Amino acid sequence: MAAAAAAAVGGPQPPQPELPAPGLALDKAATAAHLKAALSRPDNRAGAEELQALLERVLSAERPLAAAADGEEAAAAGGGGGPGAAEEEALEWCKCLLAGGGGYDEFCAAVRAYDPAALCGLVWTANFVAYRCRTCGISPCMSLCAECFHQGDHTGHDFNMFRSQAGGACDCGDSNVMRESGFCKRHQIKSSSNIPCVPKDLLMMSEFVLPRFIFCLIQYLREGYNEPAADVPSEKDLNKVLQLLEPQISFLEDLTKMGGAMRSVLTQVLTNQQNYKDLTSGLGENACAKKSHEKYLIALKSSGLTYPEDKLVYGLQEPSAGTSTLAVQGFAGATGTLGQLDSSDEEDQDGSQGLGKRKRVKLSSSTKDQSIMDVLKHKSFLEELLFWTIKYEFPQKMVTFLLNMLPDQEYKVAFTKTFVQHYAFIMKTLKKSHESDTMSNRIVHISVQLFSNEELARQVTEECQLLDIMVTVLLYMMESCLIKSELQDEENSLHVVVNCGEALLKNNTYWPLVSDFINILSHQSVAKRFLEDHGLLVTWMNFVSFFQGMNLNKRELNEHVEFESQTYYAAFAAELEACAQPMWGLLSHCKVRETQEYTRNVVRYCLEALQDWFDAINFVDEPAPNQVTFHLPLHRYYAMFLSKAVKCQELDLDSVLPDQEMLMKLMIHPLQIQASLAEIHSNMWVRNGLQIKGQAMTYVQSHFCNSMIDPDIYLLQVCASRLDPDYFISSVFERFKVVDLLTMASQHQNTVLDAEHERSMLEGALTFLVILLSLRLHLGMSDDEILRAEMVAQLCMNDRTHSSLIHHIPENPNPKSGIIPGSYSFESVLSAVADFKAPVFEPGGSMQQGMYTPKAEVWDQEFDPVMVILRTVYRRDVQSAMDRYTAFLKQSGKFPGNPWPPYKKRTPLHPSYKGLMRLLHCKTLHIVLFTLLYKILMDHQNLSEHVLCMVLYLIELGLENSAEEESDEEASVCGPERCHDSWFPGSNLVSNMRHFINYVRVRVPETAPEVKRDSPASTSSDSLSSLHSSRRPKVLQRENSGTAQVFSLVAERRKKFQEIINRSSSEANQVVRPKTSNKWSAPGSAPQLTTAILEIKESILSLLIKLHHKLSGKQNSYYPPWLDDIEILIQPEIPKYNHGDGITAVERILLKAALQSRMNKRIIEEICRKVTPPVPPKKITAAEKKTLDKEERRQKARERQQKLLAEFASRQKSFMETAMDVDSPENDIPMEIATAEPQVSEAVYDCVICGQSGPSSEDRPTGLVVLLQASSVLGQCRDNIEPKKLPITEEEQIYPWDTCAAVHDVRLSLLQRYFKDSSCLLAVSIGWEGGVYVQTCGHTLHIDCHKSYMESLRNDQVLQGFSVDKGEFTCPLCRQFANSVLPCYPGSNVESNLWQRPSNKSIQDLIKEVEELQGRPGAFPSETNLSKEMESVMKDIKNTTQKKYRDYSKTPGSPDNDFLFMYSVARTNLELELIHRGGNLCSGGASTAGKRSCLNQLFHVLALHMRLYSIDSEYNPWRKLTQLVEEMNSQQGNEEQQPEVPILYHDVTSLLLIQILMMPQPLRKDHFTCIVKVLFTLLYTQALVALSVKCNEEDRLAWKHTGALKKNACDAEKSYEVLLSFVISELSKGKLYHEEGTQECAMVSPIAWSPESMEKYLQDFCLPFLRITSLLQHHLFGEDLPSCQEEEEFSVLSSCLGLLPTFYQTEHPFISASCLDWPVPAFDIISQWCFEINSFTERHAEQGKALLIQESRWKLPHLLQLPENYNTIFQYYHRKTCSVCTKVPKDPAVCLVCGTFVCLKGLCCKQQSYCECVLHSQNCGAGTGIFLLINASVIIIIRGHRFCLWGSVYLDAHGEEDRDLRRGKPLYICKERYKVLEQQWISHTFDHINKRWGPHYNGL
Repeated sequence: MAAAAAAAVGGPQPPQPELPAPGLALDKAATAAHLKAALSRPDNRAGAEELQALLERVLSAERPLAAAADGEEAAAAGGGGGPGAAEEEALEWCKCLLAGGGGYDEFCAAVRAYDPAALCGLVWTANFVAYRCRTCGISPCMSLCAECFHQGDHTGHDFNMFRSQAGGACDCGDSNVMRESGFCKRHQIKSSSNIPCVPKDLLMMSEFVLPRFIFCLIQYLREGYNEPAADVPSEKDLNKVLQLLEPQISFLEDLTKMGGAMRSVLTQVLTNQQNYKDLTSGLGENACAKKSHEKYLIALKSSGLTYPEDKLVYGLQEPSAGTSTLAVQGFAGATGTLGQLDSSDEEDQDGSQGLGKRKRVKLSSSTKDQSIMDVLKHKSFLEELLFWTIKYEFPQKMVTFLLNMLPDQEYKVAFTKTFVQHYAFIMKTLKKSHESDTMSNRIVHISVQLFSNEELARQVTEECQLLDIMVTVLLYMMESCLIKSELQDEENSLHVVVNCGEALLKNNTYWPLVSDFINILSHQSVAKRFLEDHGLLVTWMNFVSFFQGMNLNKRELNEHVEFESQTYYAAFAAELEACAQPMWGLLSHCKVRETQEYTRNVVRYCLEALQDWFDAINFVDEPAPNQVTFHLPLHRYYAMFLSKAVKCQELDLDSVLPDQEMLMKLMIHPLQIQASLAEIHSNMWVRNGLQIKGQAMTYVQSHFCNSMIDPDIYLLQVCASRLDPDYFISSVFERFKVVDLLTMASQHQNTVLDAEHERSMLEGALTFLVILLSLRLHLGMSDDEILRAEMVAQLCMNDRTHSSLIHHIPENPNPKSGIIPGSYSFESVLSAVADFKAPVFEPGGSMQQGMYTPKAEVWDQEFDPVMVILRTVYRRDVQSAMDRYTAFLKQSGKFPGNPWPPYKKRTPLHPSYKGLMRLLHCKTLHIVLFTLLYKILMDHQNLSEHVLCMVLYLIELGLENSAEEESDEEASVCGPERCHDSWFPGSNLVSNMRHFINYVRVRVPETAPEVKRDSPASTSSDSLSSLHSSRRPKVLQRENSGTAQVFSLVAERRKKFQEIINRSSSEANQVVRPKTSNKWSAPGSAPQLTTAILEIKESILSLLIKLHHKLSGKQNSYYPPWLDDIEILIQPEIPKYNHGDGITAVERILLKAALQSRMNKRIIEEICRKVTPPVPPKKITAAEKKTLDKEERRQKARERQQKLLAEFASRQKSFMETAMDVDSPENDIPMEIATAEPQVSEAVYDCVICGQSGPSSEDRPTGLVVLLQASSVLGQCRDNIEPKKLPITEEEQIYPWDTCAAVHDVRLSLLQRYFKDSSCLLAVSIGWEGGVYVQTCGHTLHIDCHKSYMESLRNDQVLQGFSVDKGEFTCPLCRQFANSVLPCYPGSNVESNLWQRPSNKSIQDLIKEVEELQGRPGAFPSETNLSKEMESVMKDIKNTTQKKYRDYSKTPGSPDNDFLFMYSVARTNLELELIHRGGNLCSGGASTAGKRSCLNQLFHVLALHMRLYSIDSEYNPWRKLTQLVEEMNSQQGNEEQQPEVPILYHDVTSLLLIQILMMPQPLRKDHFTCIVKVLFTLLYTQALVALSVKCNEEDRLAWKHTGALKKNACDAEKSYEVLLSFVISELSKGKLYHEEGTQECAMVSPIAWSPESMEKYLQDFCLPFLRITSLLQHHLFGEDLPSCQEEEEFSVLSSCLGLLPTFYQTEHPFISASCLDWPVPAFDIISQWCFEINSFTERHAEQGKALLIQESRWKLPHLLQLPENYNTIFQYYHRKTCSVCTKVPKDPAVCLVCGTFVCLKGLCCKQQSYCECVLHSQNCGAGTGIFLLINASVIIIIRGHRFCLWGSVYLDAHGEEDRDLRRGKPLYICKERYKVLEQQWISHTFDHINKRWGPHYNGL
């Protein structure tokens, strides 16, 4: 054999190995064994050569893909069985060789035994269900497979289940990523000692075979790759190659699964450089190898990569831009013109030097980056494999193989290094890829496994320059889509930004790289290296500056923009992911003092980058108008690092702040954003379309706010605390364009703002100031305080579910920061501020989730309107918060009116930011406040309550934060001197408040009223001056400065700016530059303005007091409180002032002002005395009395109106309840049907369409609005109490044989086997499955009105939730769903007294009458409208259910079918009503169903139709019940035809309905009672027979004996003992009791029968009949049902039905037999009935017995019982295969009625265009299906052709649904919800309660 093999090797190599087919396996095995032996010898060179030669032959790479190389045609032609067969052959050889001649499976098992796996390492792909436990995870990316998770102990942990998006791997056992406490039982660290050492010869063959095999694979990959001709990679080709290689890669994957031993061999093979060199150098004489090496080099080149040998040539062409400057000037200079920027579309061909040049300049030292970007040298199989994996765009199989190897530590390191080495190449391939999404997922699938491990990340950072590579690659990537920035100076700008419209940003192509970067920055050791490396920081700031100012918006001033660009999504996402998240990552490592240096570095380079940016956009001092960008990442980096420095590192703020000029520049753009927000909300940007609103919302939205608006506001706070306050305040008003508005004059001209926007812009400016001054997020609040404030703000807007709170509270974006939602602090803060409201149900059926609502003390003390305003995305939320606050105050009795936002005390400022409060104490602000107060008092236009509110808020802030050292005396002394320069003497608000301002000079338009005056003491200000006349002299001393001059904010600001600029001489040359952007003209430049002087004579204090009068609507309403109660000044915190409206606010401010200075207190008292000359209280003038009376009258009228409204509302409510309420018996009001009094002969109906009332007549009938639906609820009743559970293991199955429907089915088919068909169909009822249930809302309408209503619906094109073509509509009055109209029979509704009078006829006479009445043929009434309607509704009823539920006859279309169907409809409705009442009639009374019942009308319709089928009097069961047949033997003769059903086998309730429906309507009461009495005798006999069959032989004999003794007693016919003994003796004549075989024992009950238990059995047997009969009587004759205890139900019902003689004594125990009233002698008739049975049991004793024992006690129907925890359902069903198509369904669902597992929407299980769920709903529920969707945890209802999502019955610990299992938290059953669902199912009210229905087109 060996010789043969050698010969084969030595000869010329044939293209295909021509080995003989037979005995092939034997051959291989033998060869393998031989080679193994040869290799085991010490001198194994010969063996090795032999093996090499064999492998060379078997794994020759020439064949399979040669075809692919020549083009597809050849492949198609030659691709018969060729390549495929050869592949398999090669694989077979490999398996044989590896096993060394043994069996491959045994080999696998042997290797597995040596697996020391301490790691799980299971790799999964997208959509796999995995778990993540935050309690056990060290890395945020940690994940576990389900098996490891369930085997570990995670009770009480914060974990969730998730569907993997990109794929992942199980980390169980890896202590770098998770804590060991969370490991599962299998992976709790095994010590490696107990794993035996691997025997050398086991894996020896693998070490020889695998290198060749992998090389072969690589050759295939080389061969198969063709450079795409055009720029489109031919994806088809790539996929074709991959399909061919599928078996090989799978083989490798299987090897990795053999465990650690095999993995280490593979690692050796993959990383051994010598092996690689020997096999792939391509230097051998083998042409094939050469060719493949060439292909490899071509592939490298075309990827823009060089092979190191060519490096010299390449290096010469490099432009030597060795400079490492990053300055923009350098960039511009090197490129010459910026024209080349636009040509960057053809990127990535880095060979084209023109482009390369442009990029090189941008990067620091070119040599380093060159090597990062362009050089790849492969030294091992692993490296080349990864290269091809990337080239082929990460095929899933390859990715899985590479990841499966990771548990091997040596491999992990090697692979990570290789991955980093290929990083730049990955980026290039990703950019070109057409499937970038899939590819991104696969990249992250790999990288997250590598970079989450801190140890590994650190090692790679040190050894492979990981950080340099990442930053450089990111920079390169973004450089391909830069455009010129148009911010500020469009022509000369040198700044470039990313273009958000490019695919790279739009499709988020960069996210894999950014997410890797964020991932490695989360490791402290790596982040430290980054923060220490200055070069890296410079490069990174350079990268960030690409995003600075991107997506610039320009305000459209003329027409609406044509195309609304949606690029802003990309811009926000890019800033968040590429800039903010890395920033948070870095910040998380700057927590302690020792890290100060890092912060200094970042701040330094950040400021440099900002300076470069200002230079590049040519910024001096004014922002360009009508432009805004929301993206200032450099500003935000700077701000956040400053904040961290002060908060955590105790750095001195001033040491990291730039000079004043830089601060001024820094504040401009963030301030511009704040002003633009106000403009956008004022609708000044409407012409830019909706997207600009979208940007404004995104900017403050919870995921973005702490990386966007918060840093911006913080930066402005820092600037404000260091800049001159007057400058800052005037800047703000100028930015908001409201400077011109701030004038004392009543009219003004605004050069930059339309009048309609003025008010909202002014509100915006003041609100911004309030936020700026009162927000403390970065100014001294601790993390927990911040969290609490955020939470309170969210809860105040609306009650929130737990998950929406987590969603709305800005989390710290860095996962390692400690405050993760769901963490300890989150929960503890939540429980401190909120109460949990458990999920509730509203009667309408809409389900609430568990909500959190703020506690009362939170509203009282913590409600902070400022925080709410800052955090609202929609303005309506602010209103909502205020409404809720108002409601709280009303409810708690704290304040009845409309409150103002409360003033909230702030946390103290951090000392570094004390300067911020100077804003409150600067003259500019005081002038603004004074002016606004004055304007509000004078009612100037464009001012609102909101403005006043903010003005008062600012004054109060100023008083709260005033400098303490101000003393009254000093201020008053130097008043006059200080007064000359401006309005106010000093800058302290406390003293400025009392300063009187007399005259103000203003510029006004000539048309203004102020112009008409000539002297200061003009007439128009009389009203004011008269008040002050007494004060005049005292004030004059202060007036010596003459009139105050015009105050121009802008002029002030210009002056300040000029001063600063002149100070910094370096910039002196720029001052000269003419201001092109100056659109702002100082007020006064417009020619038509003229100067006027106003006499004011007010101070802030006096304005406030007058404001109090104005707000309260009374003169002199303010009275200083301290005059009555001096205490007030000592303890200022008075709760009375905490909540209230403007009046309260003014009082609070005046009190604070008085507290701060004695002077103010005195002046306030003085003003109050002046304003209000004391009035003697007694006299009220006539005029005043008049106004008082008027007030009183008004008040009364108001109260009356309130009362009326309340009354109206309550009426409306009660109507709605009546109309909508479906099942609450309490608050129902009887509807119109029942309103007719018994005396009235004609019932009167109201038509809800035309509104007329009148009786129903033959030619204009009225009908009831009804809904007909098929129902199988009755069929689901079961006879045992043990509830059915939903199966959650393979063993549990549900078989439906014990349901009511199944039992009835079996009975009917049994009868049909042995008896005459027509007679069988009268002996039972159908409709247990698919019965028709009729329900009504109780409203009536004329049938002709209804027809026109339907027409109008049909023409109405609005898509309703129902189908008009199927006759569906909603009731015009109450909108309840309906689909038919049931005609009302003319005549009285409740049968009139005439019929009810008890007649004294004997029972025999009545029996005859009944028989005669039934015998009369029921001629169908003449063709009237009514009869037509009766026919059509009957048709509707029939069409409601499917044919299979109507046809039970053996002869199709037989009239007996219809007959059976019709009385069964009556039965179904009665039975269902009984179930709705809880299965018995103990509660009595008329239930809701009774009031709304349509049974009466339904009976008329059914009776009318039943009478058409007269039963032949021969067969009428009535005969058999009431007459003795003479000759017994007549029947015996007719052998040939089947006998009739014996009367004892008849269902008595069915007989009752047949008898009643056969009578002419309306029925007489005494006839009814007569029928009931007769049927009761039959029922009682049946009970006795059943009892006799149930007991055993001895009991029977005993009873037979005792009964026979009493037979001749007078009441023998009414004694059950006598009757029972007679029955036994009669039946003993037949064979019924004979077959006492073994199998009978099961039926025989072992209990001993006592007289009590027998009595109970008989009563229970008869009760169902009595209940149905009583219900029927109640509906037909309108008698109320009595209520009773359960044990006396039988006696109460029987007396109510007239079965009990009235003189019956109730003393001794009640005996059921006393109800009997035999129409003919009892013993005769019983013996006649028993004879029928005996003649049947002669032949079929078995069946005879089975038919006699009827189970009459059905329990109420229930849905399946569900397990407590949803996970048990999910784990069993989400992997379960469908029984029909044997696949795992994409959307599995399970039926909650019967437990069947179905595919939702699955095309696999479609039958005749019906999908499986729809089909099942028809079979299981006659059109109603209730399904639980396994993957979504929701319940879906199918009703006929419509469906709706019902909601979920599983809620998490916070009472919330988790639709689609997105959050993946554990879910628990909510029993109340499940009860509601079940209730709706039983009461058939899905259609009425659920609102959102849609058609399913059979596709579910």
